[in-house]
Amino acid sequence: MLESLEKMLAKGVDNSLLRFGLGKGYLDLGENAKAAEHFQRCVGFDPKYSAAWKLLGKAQLALDDHAAARQAWEQGLEAARAHGDKQAEKEMTVFLKKLDRQAQ
Repeated sequence: MLESLEKMLAKGVDNSLLRFGLGKGYLDLGENAKAAEHFQRCVGFDPKYSAAWKLLGKAQLALDDHAAARQAWEQGLEAARAHGDKQAEKEMTVFLKKLDRQAQ
């Protein structure tokens, strides 16, 4: 699947859905830096994409960048609230609380 998405990108197709798919694929493979890059581009296309913010935070956390993870989840919370995406809002709230506990 990743290969076909990369081919689409190489052909000049570039949008939030494609970037989300690439980010998710790389995150699943543990290639967190690549995942974070694609999720960044995804939310660049669509700042209201709460699922992308959520996974961007996960990728950043996996890279040990707690500040970037916090920022992604805080922005994701805003997007989720604006969209009424209760599930994403709950998940990111939990992630932020875990970050706070780790920071103490």
